[in-house]
Amino acid sequence: MDEQIDKQIDEQIDEQSRLIRWRLVLGAGTESTLGCSLDETWQRCDAALEYIYSREYGEERNVRGESRQGGTGASQLTIPQWINEVHTLFPKETIERIEKDALERYQIQEMVTNPELLKRATPNVHLVKAVLQTKHLMNKEVLSLAIELVRRVIDDLMKQLAQPVQSAFLGSIQRQRRSFLKVAKNFDPKRTIERNLASYQPEEKKLYIKTPYFFSRTHRQMNRWQIIILVDESGSMLDSVIYSAITAAIFFGLKTVKTHLCLFDTEVVDVSQDCQDPVETIMKVQLGGGTDIARAVTYASQLIENPRRTIVVLITDFFEGGSVARLLGLTKQMVESGVTFLGLAALDDKANPCYNKEVAQSMVDRGAHVGAMTPGQLAQWVAEKIQG
Repeated sequence: MDEQIDKQIDEQIDEQSRLIRWRLVLGAGTESTLGCSLDETWQRCDAALEYIYSREYGEERNVRGESRQGGTGASQLTIPQWINEVHTLFPKETIERIEKDALERYQIQEMVTNPELLKRATPNVHLVKAVLQTKHLMNKEVLSLAIELVRRVIDDLMKQLAQPVQSAFLGSIQRQRRSFLKVAKNFDPKRTIERNLASYQPEEKKLYIKTPYFFSRTHRQMNRWQIIILVDESGSMLDSVIYSAITAAIFFGLKTVKTHLCLFDTEVVDVSQDCQDPVETIMKVQLGGGTDIARAVTYASQLIENPRRTIVVLITDFFEGGSVARLLGLTKQMVESGVTFLGLAALDDKANPCYNKEVAQSMVDRGAHVGAMTPGQLAQWVAEKIQG
């Protein structure tokens, strides 16, 4: 009897899902006929589809001609917001089809080819995310402009996030290393002039500084530690990827720590050589694909020089696409060797995590620390561990 009830429930759920899909296809005005309504998530899907496919008819998709009631109108979305919604709400195959239609069928070329659109855009994290999600579609001119906008956003975030690190680690100047901690007394005029000569305007006799350079600082009293940051580059972790690159760049400017930064999905890409420039790191992000956390942790274990002076920071939603048993075994082995292992379900300005609690708890049971932090909180946590 219980199996029969479960089967009936499953059939009802399947039927409801089918009706909702038809509602999304047909547009507004068909709710009463189909006998279904949309919850908040489905309303967001509908708004994202409306934004693009309303162009088929020159007006909103509404097969019965009835007026829309409340909800979210497509006109409320900007192109960057629409791009982010599509990448948040739909699976990869659907995203590819929607983007193809946007470019080829509805000629929304400004999405990837209009420099004026980017010039008018407000630089913010949402714009950075939209750029990362569509950079593979951009022509050379637009991509170059997009990178400049990304750099403006990253520079602003660096200014906001540097202070917590400075307060924990600031010390004497290290002139051999570049730093993204933009403090006036650390300004490196010689390198700044050399690196910005391409911006010199002979007719104006002016040198325009696009990228200022600064000396790094070190702390006299601390021995060198090793920090290995592993970042899941799946779409759901995009905010954390951005903030991780910035945080790693701040750490990189400190002689007290040797910083490694690695991006991973089913493969691991070591971007430590670009760690000093978070924009270079961010532009190498390849969204999508699966997730093999154990592979990333394995790679990290090969980088460890002194386990008792090593902090591994794993930034992921803990949805393991590979072997969970292998991940847990590696976690236990790493902790027992003396490594400080921190798993973060989120690293951004809000630290609102969405993650697999079962896997995270299993890692805690094997000695890892797990939580969600802002970059400032992570910097403080690391400083406390280093200072003992």
